[in-house]
Amino acid sequence: MGVDKIVKLAGVLVAIVVAFVPFNYAAAIVALLGIAGAWFIADEDRSRFLIAAVALNFAHSGLDAIPAVGPWISTALAGVNSLFLAAAATVIVLGTIDRLKP
Repeated sequence: MGVDKIVKLAGVLVAIVVAFVPFNYAAAIVALLGIAGAWFIADEDRSRFLIAAVALNFAHSGLDAIPAVGPWISTALAGVNSLFLAAAATVIVLGTIDRLKP
């Protein structure tokens, strides 16, 4: 398992835990892990990642209707959504920088 997979997995796990157990600076930690994970997204996967981030942003609360487990799943996906949004902002900045390079 490479560093890229470890960073991404740690980001997802921390984002899910923080969604259920908030603490001081939790949002900053999730944002930093999102930024770190975005550095490892390959150039050819950036478009797919941005589409996934937009889809997750719109759909993360849609599972509340499932009895018993829906709110739990929605809360976990909300945490992952915050991670993805930080990573998406980083991917957009990296893409812009790549396009502006001579």
